[in-house]
Amino acid sequence: MKFFHISDLHLGRQLNGYDLKESQSYMLKQIVEKAREVRPDAIIIAGDVYDKAVPSGEAFSLLDDFLCDLGKIRPMIPVMIIAGNHDSAVRLNFASSFLEKHQIFISVMPPKDEDEHLKKVVLEDEFGPVSFYLLPFMKPGYVRGLFPDMSLTYESAFKAVLDREEIDFTQRNVLAAHQFFISGQTGPEKSESELAHFSVGGVDSIDTGIVSAFDYVALGHIHGRQSIGSPHIRYSGTPYKYSVSEAGQTKSITLVEMGEKGKAPEISYLDLECRPDLRRIRGFLDDVVKAAGEKCEDYVSITLTDENPVRPRDRLDECYTRILEVNTDNRQTRTLLQNPETPEDFPDPVSAFADFYLEINGAEMDEEQRAVIEDVVESLKDREESQA
Repeated sequence: MKFFHISDLHLGRQLNGYDLKESQSYMLKQIVEKAREVRPDAIIIAGDVYDKAVPSGEAFSLLDDFLCDLGKIRPMIPVMIIAGNHDSAVRLNFASSFLEKHQIFISVMPPKDEDEHLKKVVLEDEFGPVSFYLLPFMKPGYVRGLFPDMSLTYESAFKAVLDREEIDFTQRNVLAAHQFFISGQTGPEKSESELAHFSVGGVDSIDTGIVSAFDYVALGHIHGRQSIGSPHIRYSGTPYKYSVSEAGQTKSITLVEMGEKGKAPEISYLDLECRPDLRRIRGFLDDVVKAAGEKCEDYVSITLTDENPVRPRDRLDECYTRILEVNTDNRQTRTLLQNPETPEDFPDPVSAFADFYLEINGAEMDEEQRAVIEDVVESLKDREESQA
């Protein structure tokens, strides 16, 4: 049994205000092309299909085109999709009954009633059946009605839902889930783009021991590909770079090949090209400008090491099309970090802005410009006093 594991498409996402539609379209086309070449027996999409609960029309179109292109491959490849924390259950579930007739299986909510169970898809190969269990993103409150006598946490709710299925672990089983998993005290490596979505104190964490009996666990939620606790429990990571902290990551499809029961699955990667790429650049302004070349269209995070760069943003804008941020790392900034100013050391707002203006433009403000800033500061002070 051979299948693709991908997750966290985040269709409709923007990157520092830049529209990623064309980049995401190219990403999806690569996945379709890899599916044509490899002919997997199934494709798992482990949550966060969309970036927002109310996706844009363009995001809907991206998914529609993607599924249509996959549907043209023969023999047809079953596609299994679960909802992530970014997805709207209602919107992702639209037309799911119709799609299931075309081998597209969507699960958006865990079971809530006694007669409901996890969506299960069974496929066959030369070694017999493989059962795929689809468990979408879940909070304890989602299943409280099933377990009224239990005090539920993320972990206990997740375990209770699985235990309720009475899974036959003498057979081969695959779980698709979208949660934050840890192994003992060790959690996965997180990126900037996902840090804000995890609760303080780890109350949403689930230990991998709960899912270790599965032959493979296809996880979504974390943006960097990695295993957690065991090689067969894996986050596939995003297929595109969605934050500067992901700049050094290689994006890919996780390819899983399962043999007979008891044999560890073989894991490999099918690399994807990010176009435009997202890169970090560090150096003197002149060197950074000269290095633009053919990669000037990439998304770039730039760190300048000059002591007093002259008109840096103007010069960089002439060379790079998609600048995400420009930072400075020099003797002055390192001194400030090592010796933070006390509040009484802070300059007044006008002087602070004048220093900033000088650093960015390489020239001091004239009297007219300073008068404008002084008027702005005074109006803000008046507003604060009137609201006090």
